[in-house]
Amino acid sequence: MKKMAFLFLIYISSMIACKNNLSVEVPPFDKTNAFGNVRQQVNFGPRVPGSEGHIKCKDWIVSQFKGYGAEVIEQAFTAKTFDGKSLPSYNIIASYNKSSRYRIIIAAHWDTRPFSDHDADTSNYYKPILGADDGASGVAIILEMAKALQSKALKKYGIDFILFDAEDYGDDHGEDASSLYTWCLGAQHWSNNPHVSGYKADYGILLDMVGGKDPRFTKEAVSMQFAPKVVEKVWRIAKEEGFSDLFVNDQTGPLTDDHTFVNSIAKIPMIDIINRPKSTKTGFVHHWHTQKDDLNSIDPNSLHAVGSILLKLIYLEDVDKI
Repeated sequence: MKKMAFLFLIYISSMIACKNNLSVEVPPFDKTNAFGNVRQQVNFGPRVPGSEGHIKCKDWIVSQFKGYGAEVIEQAFTAKTFDGKSLPSYNIIASYNKSSRYRIIIAAHWDTRPFSDHDADTSNYYKPILGADDGASGVAIILEMAKALQSKALKKYGIDFILFDAEDYGDDHGEDASSLYTWCLGAQHWSNNPHVSGYKADYGILLDMVGGKDPRFTKEAVSMQFAPKVVEKVWRIAKEEGFSDLFVNDQTGPLTDDHTFVNSIAKIPMIDIINRPKSTKTGFVHHWHTQKDDLNSIDPNSLHAVGSILLKLIYLEDVDKI
């Protein structure tokens, strides 16, 4: 009996060790395909709500998700902008394992800014941006992740890829707190009107400006306030995968981004993976809200780093629930 008890203790100890040191086979993240996803979006031109490029890009994104086996919802709404416009807008939700109660949101915004309000050439102010990084990079990673999910299905976890619209049509010159609500209109709409009644998720991860060269992803204050454990999960995997030079241990101030409203309205803990370089006056990338946010602003290696980290995360979570 003592021997059986001893062997049982060894078995339990090994199970605990496996639990704490999970390993899993993860589908590869193809940075070339991801870069192609950026290129395709940019080829539609600016994706400002109400424009032809916006509709064409929406239809392409939806067809891609469906081709990768997702259940897709186009959540239509009217974006009421700070300058008095009413623009047809669409949140795109692509779901896997829809019946699972364990869920993770991976999100990005897919629209682009109608103004080049930080362009050095002030004559470009009223030109919309291509948004290769500011919008398309996050979408590109998500589409490549969806492709990977088709090749190796999750067993327990469900994933909802949510692409928010009308994120970037905000008032950059607002002087009071209410101006914050002119941003992230799609995220505000979804948070108040989720695509499934009573929708819950364990947590969410937002991708914004994740394709630039030599990115510096910091621990942003809103993320740390609402979802510090998620931040630590992602940063730990980044270190394991050799990307600690990109996912740095620096904490930076709070941002108004889609995750702000998912946290505060939907009450789902969500973090923001966003590039915060040290060398710019704005605290964002040099090409932010300028005509230089084109394909030249994208490094496929940055797409690969973020995409491979997130793929490992969701497959580890899946194994943990089995």
